[in-house]
Amino acid sequence: MRRKDRELDRSETEKILLKGIYGVLSINGENGYAYGVPMSYVYVHDSIYLHCAPEGRKLDHISKDNMVSFCVVTEAIPMVDKFTMRYRSAIVFGKAYQVDREEKLRALALLIEKYSAKEYLEKGEEYAINSVSKTSVVRIDIDFVSGKARV
Repeated sequence: MRRKDRELDRSETEKILLKGIYGVLSINGENGYAYGVPMSYVYVHDSIYLHCAPEGRKLDHISKDNMVSFCVVTEAIPMVDKFTMRYRSAIVFGKAYQVDREEKLRALALLIEKYSAKEYLEKGEEYAINSVSKTSVVRIDIDFVSGKARV
């Protein structure tokens, strides 16, 4: 990292991953182009879980090359008088894998817990069970993370 004065430690970086609303999954795409897609996610135990359709570009590319990165930005606020931005960001580097049915259900429950209100958790779990065959879940096993902030 060029600006060591903006580098965050692991604890601060994990706070960004826990607080973030969405991130951008970047994978090696076709013809040398990178492919990035914004996605909702949940961070738990040194892993990122993402849900998606059971087929498509993401899964095709991950099956060929599972090395990915995932970027989350929080608190992005322009500092108009200084011509810069206040922000906190985390980038995860790791390997992506599709998970089996049991892990998929656990991950879907975690996603529902993160993005839904408590009064909808039971309904969300039913929804996850009913849609488990119509969705895929990708787990990113984190090899390393990098955090950066300008506050």
